[in-house]
Parts: sequence; structure tokens; C-alpha cells
Amino acid sequence: MAAGRGPDDPMAKAYGVSHKCLLEVGGIPMLARVVDVLSRHKSIRRIFISIEDETLIKKALGRDAEHVEFMRSGDSAAASALLALGSGKLTHPILLTTADHALLTPEMVSNFLGASEAVKADLTVGLARAETILKAYPNAKRTFLKFGRDRVSGCNLYGLKNANTARVLEFWRTVEQDRKSPLKLMRAFGPRLLLAWATGLTSLNGAFRLASKRLGVTAVPVLMRQANAAVDVDKPADKELVERILAVN
Repeated sequence: MAAGRGPDDPMAKAYGVSHKCLLEVGGIPMLARVVDVLSRHKSIRRIFISIEDETLIKKALGRDAEHVEFMRSGDSAAASALLALGSGKLTHPILLTTADHALLTPEMVSNFLGASEAVKADLTVGLARAETILKAYPNAKRTFLKFGRDRVSGCNLYGLKNANTARVLEFWRTVEQDRKSPLKLMRAFGPRLLLAWATGLTSLNGAFRLASKRLGVTAVPVLMRQANAAVDVDKPADKELVERILAVN
């Protein structure tokens, strides 16, 4: 997923690029970093890039653009994913990730895919515990979702294991503008999950069970061991953190 956020995208404007995915970290466009990891992984057979303009892929990847396939994006992340699923070009299972996942590694991909294959589910969602993230980066400012004693942050890794996941994307399209507001997200899933979340009486796994019933699918969380799996580039402080991490690795 590499589409831009329009002409007012603060990150693109701040660094003088048309699309955030073209932003360089460690001297390499973020999109190129993600594609490099995926192209070298033995479990990834085809790579599709959802973006408005195919020429942007060539701008980011150079000659390596011939090894990926262009997919025109929609007006939001969920709409883009639905367009891709409806194209008839993709086959399940599908790994969905984002172009700003600049610290993605083959190990992360292997961990996520291995855990996804090991569970019976329609959808798997990569998450990292707050303890994992804050141990590595105690000053990190993250949006954590709290379920009982569990606090987690998203890792932009999703496993779409079968066609049932289309209904999840349809739902996500209606609520993705609220992704940074835990209260609004929980409310969208219905009163049972909202009450369980607000009272702190449900665990992460319990919340996924309630959400699965609401959506008519089986969704399972995959907890990532690497703190870097939860680091994407949404603001200048994120870019600075990524640059520091890359400088020592």
C-alpha cells in the first residue's frame, strides 16, 4: 500500500516529495526498502504495489520496478485493498503491508507468516505489546489500544487468508478515519465490545473474539517480538528514529 494522502500530506510536504513512499531513509526510498525485503523472501511469490501512478514505482525502484506489478489505488487504504481483491489478479493467502514500513525485515515477515499459518483464521493482524516497544524505545509516542492488561500497537502487517476478509475491508472502509481514536473504533464494533473495552474486562484475545462475531469472520492477533515492527513513518520524529536505528544496524 503506497498511495499518497493528497497534496496536503504533511510528511510529503515537509520533505519535498510528492508521495511519502518516495521519502528516503538511510538514502533509500521507503518503498524500495519494503520491496527489497519482500522480493528476497522465499514465501513471497508476487508483489503488487497499490499507488495512483505507475511512474512513481519506477521513480522509487529504478530497474527493480520490472519485478513488481502495478495496482491502481482507491481513495483510501481500505478502498485500495478492496480494488486489489476485486481485480482477480491476487490469490490467497495475501500479506498486506505499507510502504512506510521502513524497518521491515525478513525475520519479521517470517515470524508473521509462520504465526499466521499456524492458526485457523480468516484474518491475522500484526501487533506489538507496549512492553516490547517501550523497552526498546522508552520515549516513543505511540497510540496504544488497551484491552484489560494488554496494551498493543499496530504493525501494519495483515494476513488475508481467504475471501472472507473482503467483509473486513468493507467494514474498515467505514471506520478508517477513526483509526487513531480507540473510543470511536470500539464504538463501531458494537455495544458489547465497547462495554468490554471501556470496563477493562476483556483481554486482547477476548476483544478479537467479540470483533470476529461482529464481522462474521475469524480474526486472530499475531504478537510480534520485534519492537521495530511497530515503527512506521508518520511524522518527522518517526523518520528521525528510523534513521538512528538504521545507522547502527
